[in-house]
Amino acid sequence: MGYLKNTIKGVSWIATLRIATRIITLLRTVLLARLLVPSQFGVFGIASLILAFFEVLTETGVNVFLIQQKKDIKEYIDSAWIVSIIRGAVLSLSIVLLAPFIASFFSSQESHGVILFIAIIPFIRGFINPAIITLQKDLQFHKEFWLRLSIFLLDSFIVVIFAFSTHSAASFVWGLLAGALFEVILSFLFIQPRPKLNFEQDKVKRIMGRGKWVTLSGIFTYIAQEGDNVAVGKILGTAPLGIYQVAYKFSTLPISEITDVVSKVVFPVYTKISHEPVRLFRAFIRTSLAISIGASLLGAIIFLFSETIISVLLGSNWTSAVPVIKILSIYGVLRAIFGSVSSLFLAVGKQEYIASMTFVRVLGLAITIVPLTLRYGLIGAGYAALFSVLIELPMIMLYTIKIFR
Repeated sequence: MGYLKNTIKGVSWIATLRIATRIITLLRTVLLARLLVPSQFGVFGIASLILAFFEVLTETGVNVFLIQQKKDIKEYIDSAWIVSIIRGAVLSLSIVLLAPFIASFFSSQESHGVILFIAIIPFIRGFINPAIITLQKDLQFHKEFWLRLSIFLLDSFIVVIFAFSTHSAASFVWGLLAGALFEVILSFLFIQPRPKLNFEQDKVKRIMGRGKWVTLSGIFTYIAQEGDNVAVGKILGTAPLGIYQVAYKFSTLPISEITDVVSKVVFPVYTKISHEPVRLFRAFIRTSLAISIGASLLGAIIFLFSETIISVLLGSNWTSAVPVIKILSIYGVLRAIFGSVSSLFLAVGKQEYIASMTFVRVLGLAITIVPLTLRYGLIGAGYAALFSVLIELPMIMLYTIKIFR
């Protein structure tokens, strides 16, 4: 049986968490769509784009490094915490300094205050106990379930309360702030070991050295995932950006609800059996097949019933998202299937493979996003995203064959 039983249990817990959070997200989105207008979603979209960009730009690969370690990670916790704190402080300062230029770039002065507000989030997150990753590393997904669900519930509750009272895009940030503070508290109350301010240069160098490919792949992934959002926001404005982001959220359900769930579980499992090629190959094939079937079914439902989904759940203000959802639903299925290889590459220490294949996707998007968006609007942006993922396939096949050859 090996790790099969643990894998099934882990997937069950994470899948249940996803279902719970998506139901809450759906209810929250339906409610907020009636409290806020698309342009306010777009304003928060700009702020969240910037936060995500700086997070991946400074990604240290700490979590990946800790999971890849075959022995106890206790000796690295103090150094990992210091790295995280410094990273969070640098992130927050960078966002504050660049906020006026970002607002000017998007021609959205309303976003300036929201960007300044969201800058506090990475600073707070920097203090999270890095030992929290042991829940994933040691396959303790039942604990991960209760931790993440409680944080998400608080986040959602705060967002809705502030949206009711202020009708402001800053409501989203209040939720993030509450969730970040709560996670810091929980990580110290319930997770062992607790870090101390103990800087060890050799350990920091080892963490940073192993994490450079994770940093690079994170940057490429951000550009590939958010480049279309940047183009839409710059070329078409905040209201179309809000519509596009909602369409993207629905269309990428096969990624977030299937691939992300399974990958979170199989990465530590693949790592534990990475020294057994035959066993690893069998596990990879079974996982990839399951993801392909599940993603295709979910993508087909989104494609066929996109008009009904939008009209019933979000209302008439969002009907222009329907054509984009149809295009991006195909994108979502392909990304879900292709993305399943990332856990394999990380498990065998080939972070550079992920960086290379994501770079190809970035090139595809860079070539097509501006001309297609200028000519066809939101639909053109959707086609650019679809093209970018299609040209990634040959490299994925090549690297997978190299691992098992």
